Amino acid sequence: MTTYALDLTVVVPLYDEEENVDATVTEVLGVLDDMPHSSELILVNDGSKDATGELALAWAKRDPRARVIQFRRNYGQTAAIQAGFDASRGAVVVLMDGDQQNDPRDIPRLLDKMADGYDVVSGWRKNRQDRTLSRKLPSRVANRMISRFTGTELHDYGCTLKAYSAEIAHELRLYGELHRFIPALAAMAGGRVAELPVNHRPRLHGRSKYGIGRAPRVLLDLITVKFMLRYLTKPMQLFGKWGLVCATLGLIGVMSLIGQKVFGNHALADRPLLLLSCMTLICGIVLFCIGLLGEVIIRIYHEGGSRRTNYTIRPHLGADEAVPIVPNHVVDGRPVHIPAQR
Repeated sequence: MTTYALDLTVVVPLYDEEENVDATVTEVLGVLDDMPHSSELILVNDGSKDATGELALAWAKRDPRARVIQFRRNYGQTAAIQAGFDASRGAVVVLMDGDQQNDPRDIPRLLDKMADGYDVVSGWRKNRQDRTLSRKLPSRVANRMISRFTGTELHDYGCTLKAYSAEIAHELRLYGELHRFIPALAAMAGGRVAELPVNHRPRLHGRSKYGIGRAPRVLLDLITVKFMLRYLTKPMQLFGKWGLVCATLGLIGVMSLIGQKVFGNHALADRPLLLLSCMTLICGIVLFCIGLLGEVIIRIYHEGGSRRTNYTIRPHLGADEAVPIVPNHVVDGRPVHIPAQR
């Protein structure tokens, strides 16, 4: 059984949240003070253009539990979450937003639910304090689609407040916009997923970075997740199957036309079926080759053992600042966190 340095890690991605950083960190640390668990707080500054990074670093100087990851530019919430997972040292990793809409007082409740044997406990904003047309309605549609496509039924995939076992958090490899599908990905990895209603508060400062304009990206990522759930380790089952179907249909069409030419003396020059059959045959061969190439890539991926991160970190300057985190070392397929040398 793996032994972790701490009981709990709280990860808070931040992007242009200078008005919320101090209040969020104060509230989180206050909750951690009242808990018996050894803990840390990781603040991931996702390339903010305001004073978010400076305020986060000030907390790292003020409280030894606070650690800071500074991205060189804005990589997005998925990369920020992945960085937090990579750098975490707790047996349980709790993820929450830095806009004060998530309530840190729900953290003990998430841990109590995990004690029942779950690997992921997802927050459900049952009484969500957001606009109906631009936020709540699109979210409901997206949640139903994701639940139907992935087979993991949740009311609220978009709620950031979730608790993960360290084994699941370190196993996940996130990219693109996959952060919203983490429970489904965890279930794919064999994790037990539960849902818990949590408190949700209205945003008082700053503005939301999300809107209905993200819907196309959610749809595309949903297709990606559906592929990952069914065919990630067996791409030949998808591409090879349809490749054989297309190639067979194309070959039947070509042989039929050849038979008509040989035995019936029919001209082939003006037959659209000839072009269609040839295209279908070529398409089938291409699909089959894609499936074969996918199998080779999957074998290399699983046998290689080394995966690169999808973000870069800006080292902190100054001797008094927090030691930067370099999480992209992998030993035996698992991340090892090595402090950078000053």
